[in-house]
Amino acid sequence: MDRETFWDIVERARRAAGRETVTAEGADVVARHLVAELSVLSPAAIVGFEQAYDDVTADGLRWDLWAAAYLMRGGCSDDGFDYFRGWLVAQGRAVWERAVADPDSLAGAGVDPDEAVQCEAVLSAAGDAYALATGADTDAFWEALDAADRAAHPGPAPADPAGEDFDFGDDEQMRARLPRLAAIYRPVE
Repeated sequence: MDRETFWDIVERARRAAGRETVTAEGADVVARHLVAELSVLSPAAIVGFEQAYDDVTADGLRWDLWAAAYLMRGGCSDDGFDYFRGWLVAQGRAVWERAVADPDSLAGAGVDPDEAVQCEAVLSAAGDAYALATGADTDAFWEALDAADRAAHPGPAPADPAGEDFDFGDDEQMRARLPRLAAIYRPVE
């Protein structure tokens, strides 16, 4: 599945959600609609969606975006960064692309600083849809995805985030690199 089709499906799910998505709850609603959108596709297309999701989120495997997640979440583990990128996909293509290009742009996303920015449900949407479409368990989805990935990407996936690693706990570095987000999430007292 190409990226245009991937984002078209995400945008349909966002429209079907019919609500603000910047909350974790709103992003979860998008994920539920994503399952519904995907479950009417062929099993191969559902696997293709997951491959496109993996490719898109690999573009977001960047230290500066992880730093933004760290600020917005009050800390961010590996899994937390996956859930953050799931939330970010649920915000749609325009927000995703702006955030990857300039993570500090998330300061204008309208997120309440006390709100969780995560959506684990987006990560499992394709597997859940595959199970609905085929009646098989999610193990069958992962097997189909592994086979498709081996055929499409025979080499290893990137292991480390792109860009320059830096100390997320260093207020000075965070304020220099992400000034608008730092002003919201680490205001100077």
